[in-house]
Amino acid sequence: MQVEVNPNEDTEWNDILRQHGIIPEKPKDPEPLIQEALIEATRKAHENRLEDKDVDELDALEDEEDEEFLQQYRQKRLAELNTLQHTSLFNQVYPLQKVDYAREVTDASNSAFVLVNLTAQGANVESRVLTELWRQMAVKFGDIKFCEIRADMCIEGYPEKNTPTILVYKDTEIKRQLITLRELNGPQTKIEDLEKLLIDLGALKESDVRLKKRSDSMEAGDDELNVEDYDDDWD
Repeated sequence: MQVEVNPNEDTEWNDILRQHGIIPEKPKDPEPLIQEALIEATRKAHENRLEDKDVDELDALEDEEDEEFLQQYRQKRLAELNTLQHTSLFNQVYPLQKVDYAREVTDASNSAFVLVNLTAQGANVESRVLTELWRQMAVKFGDIKFCEIRADMCIEGYPEKNTPTILVYKDTEIKRQLITLRELNGPQTKIEDLEKLLIDLGALKESDVRLKKRSDSMEAGDDELNVEDYDDDWD
């Protein structure tokens, strides 16, 4: 007569059977591992609670946090700002000519991310929106090179319906291309949409202190960006 054994029961007989490999080991209780993971996550969250604070916000926490701990983060933020100051070499939109493309874009991408806006002349709304955002982004993120060229001057016969086109270069290669702003937010695209793109590409870190500083156009809420007509930089 065969006796049925419940391998999940915690009995002395089952212990003997497990020792001889007759029944499998009892599954380990996952609760201790889960609790340990939660404790570790809580510990890291506490340690990193100041990670997204800028210098002014750190100063405001003097009465709540340990002074030595705050000072460490102040020094870290100041070091980050100092690094940004030394790497912010561009700070403007560079109008391109086709003959300069290799030098100004491909070669330059060896030392920095280079973003090119293939834009359109005339009433293309998305091109006008991106041109204005390009100028704001160039000032805000001076370590990234923002370039602009009329699409039909760069690629003969390039269809206006495909503008604006964004090309992202790094290490002489195109890392990403977006045809029109459809993948972002269309005519409603804002700086935060472009910032997210740069984070996804690795051109910006989520902890970048500049991401804390919102432009006036973003603080205005969800209103559509008003873009004034501008004079072309190309003849």
